Amino acid sequence: MSGMGEFKVHRVRFFNYVPSGIRCVAYNNQSNRLAVSRTDGTVEIYNLSANYFQEKFFPGHESRGTEALCWAEGQRLFSAGLNGEIVEYDLQALNIKYTLDAFGGPIWSMTAGPNGSQLLVGCEDGSVKLFEVTPDKIQFARNFDRQKSRILSLCWHPAGTHVAAGSIDYISVFDVKSGSIIRKMVLDRKHLEVTKSRCIVWGVAFLSDGTVISVDSVGKVQLWDSATGTLVKSHLIANADVQSIAVADQEDSFVVGTAEGTVFHFQLVSVTSNSSEKQWVRTKPFQHHTHDVRTVAHSPTALISGGTDTHLVIRPLMERVEVKNYDAALRKITFPHRRLISCSKRRQLLLFQFAHHLELWRLGSTAATGKNGDTLPLSKNADHLLHLKTKGPENIICSCVSPCGSWIAYSTASRFFLYRLKYERDNISLQRVSKLPAFLRSAFHILFSEDSTKLFVASNQGSLHIIHLSEGSFKHLHTFQPQSGTVEAMCLLAVSPDGNWLAASGTSAGVHVYDLHHLKLHCTVPAYNFPVTALAIAPNTNNLVIAHSDQQVFEFSIPDKQYTEWSRSVQKQGFHQLWLQRDTPITHISFHPKRPMHILLHDAYMFCIIDKSLPLPNEKAVLYNPLPPKNESDVILRRTTHGFKMSKIYKPLLFMELLDERTLVAVERPLDDIIAQLPPPIKKKKFGT
Repeated sequence: MSGMGEFKVHRVRFFNYVPSGIRCVAYNNQSNRLAVSRTDGTVEIYNLSANYFQEKFFPGHESRGTEALCWAEGQRLFSAGLNGEIVEYDLQALNIKYTLDAFGGPIWSMTAGPNGSQLLVGCEDGSVKLFEVTPDKIQFARNFDRQKSRILSLCWHPAGTHVAAGSIDYISVFDVKSGSIIRKMVLDRKHLEVTKSRCIVWGVAFLSDGTVISVDSVGKVQLWDSATGTLVKSHLIANADVQSIAVADQEDSFVVGTAEGTVFHFQLVSVTSNSSEKQWVRTKPFQHHTHDVRTVAHSPTALISGGTDTHLVIRPLMERVEVKNYDAALRKITFPHRRLISCSKRRQLLLFQFAHHLELWRLGSTAATGKNGDTLPLSKNADHLLHLKTKGPENIICSCVSPCGSWIAYSTASRFFLYRLKYERDNISLQRVSKLPAFLRSAFHILFSEDSTKLFVASNQGSLHIIHLSEGSFKHLHTFQPQSGTVEAMCLLAVSPDGNWLAASGTSAGVHVYDLHHLKLHCTVPAYNFPVTALAIAPNTNNLVIAHSDQQVFEFSIPDKQYTEWSRSVQKQGFHQLWLQRDTPITHISFHPKRPMHILLHDAYMFCIIDKSLPLPNEKAVLYNPLPPKNESDVILRRTTHGFKMSKIYKPLLFMELLDERTLVAVERPLDDIIAQLPPPIKKKKFGT
């Protein structure tokens, strides 16, 4: 426990959260969105135009590990994996549209045709299967000639006439019309004079001029002429597997990822200054990963990579970034852009959400006092009160502990759970509430009212259910149906402390505000073209504070149905440039019970108190000063210059909340603690050792 100016801060580092490794990335040029699948079956959608915000996710499933991910016609997303099934995702309702068995055993690879109307999958049994993408499903069309070994990688020729398939020890080129093989290229298993037992072709790319580029398990990137089947050029780039490849749409650049954590960029350059002849040249390697780079993508302006170390890395190609805004900065995304932690202020409890279990902890306490910045000894350690394990293969989507600490609710994709907790001295007893109504099958967000008598459940079909809770029982009060026939999932909820108002935000629509007294829609906040990342309603004023992914913060008066005077003045002057350049979204907003002019908010790397009574920082002002104040007058100057009080002591910050007017709780997850729990990376032989 430590002091931060006027607050005591519980520094919590026992949330033992480790993200799942990244297995696949798929970039969609039309929408500038990136789909990312993880080893636990979770699929995430990042909106690269909205400051790289993770706007949607599909929860993982134990039997649905994805080996392949691709976009097809329009904005349709498919995955396939070792359970032999192809999955299509519903991007509006945020659930699985359907699954289809391809009947070829485990699926190792999948790719959509150039026009997006056909899908190819490569299977364990050596089959390549063609599916037609129909308006509401996909339909099996035919098999290509069967191969002797599994199909590990696939790529269409841009004209849609041929397909390259990587197997063990060879690459096949198929004619799409007939489905028959027209060329076979056999790979050399040699690696630095040592012949390996086999050469696995992890990735293939097919260029317009007929060149096939392959990456393999002996560390090579090779260029082949598909018309003759001859090897044109071979680059030995790693002492370990080269596991992934992606080519730019213009075919003037490609990126590969290795098992050593290195990403290499290749560019097509002229041999001499006045020559029309071009060749592929390897430019400098990038080492942003500690472990295997399992997957890469190439957007028009960036190289994208992900792998075992769980980071999604987006590296801009500076010569292709026209406007030097946030697109020009290297991004490393590690944590989900949603909250995994909830808090009971009354009992000083934290509920931690993991993929398959929940942990309930009671915070420690201290009797000591000290000066600003001191670390105080605990007189009572934090208590791990409860470990609640889910049954079944589905990941937990969302969870919440009630403010009074007597209820816990959580949901998976098909089941909703509600528990009543009883505390007797040091013992805790847990009772599951049975016979929940059938409509409470799945939730995307769960929230309790401040007095813990109401439970708000946002379903993935866009409905909002209100449940009244009393000692061990519940009653369904009302359901707000989605607006105008949409089925958009509501991802964020906020309730006013007086219990009169509920605000709900979807993935694209504006924020809806409901009157809980008269059970009707009160108003809709004017639409804004960046997704909402956090919402909260202030006590007394019932002002709704909304944070967006472009780092804008608005304040909307619910009673007056309009933006507040403060919000208008902020929009007029604009936020400080350094505020707008922050690269992690605000995930939580709260308020000081005794200071109505204060808004408390945080992202993964800073905590900020906005004092609305002070002027906004202008462009010349120092937004954040990491140096300690020189003297008393410096302290006063910093307090009164502008209204943004920022602290970057706590990071990465997954959760921060005011427990009472003098106490904060901060949950941190240092990156070194995550890396320590990953499998060891490949050892590299350093020169001279």
